[in-house]
Amino acid sequence: MQAASDSRWRVIYDLRARAIFYQVACAAAVVLVATFLFKNASDNLAKQNIATGFAYLWREAGFVISQSPIDYQPADSYARALLVGILNTIRVSALAVVLATIIGTLVGIGRLSSNPLLARLMMLYIEVLRNVPLLLFLFLWYAIIVTTLPPVREAITVLPHVYLSNGGFVIPSVAWTPSLTGVAIAGVLGIALAVLTVRAMRARRIATGIERRSWPLATAAALAPVAIAVLILRPTLDMDWPTPGRFRISGGAQLMPEFVALLVGLTLSASANVAEIVRSGITSIKKGQWEAAASLGLRRPLTLRLVILPQALRVIIPPMTSTYLNIFKNSSLAIAIGYPDLVMVSNTTMNQTGQAIEPIALFMLVYLSLSLAISVFMNWYNARVALRG
Repeated sequence: MQAASDSRWRVIYDLRARAIFYQVACAAAVVLVATFLFKNASDNLAKQNIATGFAYLWREAGFVISQSPIDYQPADSYARALLVGILNTIRVSALAVVLATIIGTLVGIGRLSSNPLLARLMMLYIEVLRNVPLLLFLFLWYAIIVTTLPPVREAITVLPHVYLSNGGFVIPSVAWTPSLTGVAIAGVLGIALAVLTVRAMRARRIATGIERRSWPLATAAALAPVAIAVLILRPTLDMDWPTPGRFRISGGAQLMPEFVALLVGLTLSASANVAEIVRSGITSIKKGQWEAAASLGLRRPLTLRLVILPQALRVIIPPMTSTYLNIFKNSSLAIAIGYPDLVMVSNTTMNQTGQAIEPIALFMLVYLSLSLAISVFMNWYNARVALRG
């Protein structure tokens, strides 16, 4: 009996057993609270004769979406409309991430320039963009685009069949076909082969000490799959030419003002944060690294690219992850200027169906999934650039 009692006390005071118990208890509490809230909401909605569930996703949407990266018609389902909103959100956010990284990196490097004028201009750029709310910038850029450009009926002909107006920037487009998809896949494969070729030749150069030009083989590796795909698939280019009208320009590929305003606002606002992150990462590297590189005859730009930035990445990547997450989440402000992102499509859906909980739950799930995907990728990349002990 004494041994059994001692065994029970050992389990109680075991830190691992207590940790498991606390986690199970916390999970059970969350499940119970969620169940209570769901049952309470369902009962109240049933009393008010409000439909629940996700069956509405397969009903006809019946509303127009001005910008869609895929084919969409008002007769399509709410599910397809939601997919259009998700793709619009991802498209503008991904472009903003790329542009903000490039601009912010250049501004951050310029902030550390020995030229006092350039350094102060970069500081002014950072301080202005970091201390003004993003929503005001969206309104500003949208107002600039809409008020400074002429109306559609007076569109500026930049080039033949290329028009610029307050309705957007319109250029001829290519009617996409499955054969072009095959060529595009071959192009991606060619780029991958070129990268592998460059790495293989670099490893061979390190092993043998023999210097050979890698660009001829890399170029051949990049172009060979595309050439083979073109010979096999024989794609055709069917052009869609823009046709100006009184109220709109039909045909072609259109870059709408709402998209441009949102992209510019997100990019510039995030680039200021990226610039400060890059600046702090560079300044975290000891001065001796610069001096050692200079003693080897490396110029300052080459030192920055080959010595400083690779070491600074371990400082830059973690806060950069938060900046990228903020870009995707801040894209929800697009509803203020009429860009049909996920939030705007969900709001339209709520207004038409009378169901609010399900659309909100769906776009929260989408944002959560995007954030987790970005975090996983950035954590993987951070592990690759981290210092090995």
